[in-house]
Amino acid sequence: MSLLQDQELTALTIADMMIPSEKVAHVQVNNPLEHALLVLVKSGYSAVPVLDSTYKLEGTIGKTKILNEILGLERFEIDRLSDLQVKDVMVTDVPRVLKEDTLVDGLKALIDYPFVCVVDGEGYFDGILTRRAILKEIRKDIYSGKNKQGR
Repeated sequence: MSLLQDQELTALTIADMMIPSEKVAHVQVNNPLEHALLVLVKSGYSAVPVLDSTYKLEGTIGKTKILNEILGLERFEIDRLSDLQVKDVMVTDVPRVLKEDTLVDGLKALIDYPFVCVVDGEGYFDGILTRRAILKEIRKDIYSGKNKQGR
């Protein structure tokens, strides 16, 4: 890749690639686990953001965490789904990025996660950045570079 291409790619911000909050499935901290599992199954996602009542990001919750929580010695204890709340099981130590962060910042945050949450300076949820979005930008840059070199 040329230096010019690298500059174009790294000039992208998270805001250029993120999925806005209005289009992202989420749950709230006080929802029962049953609701969270329904949202996860219906949406097809493995994990979703967890927000408080003011839409501040509190963490994430995933199918695996929920299923591990209701796994008994010999069977799933399904009745526990309505007894527990999302806040009892969610992961709170999750990476966060800001809209103004760069593609490189997003890439670093995404290394171990399929998505990272985008927040504003006060912690309000703005959306998510996915690995797919970053990979699409890198692919676009690579293919446009090949086309420029071939001319």
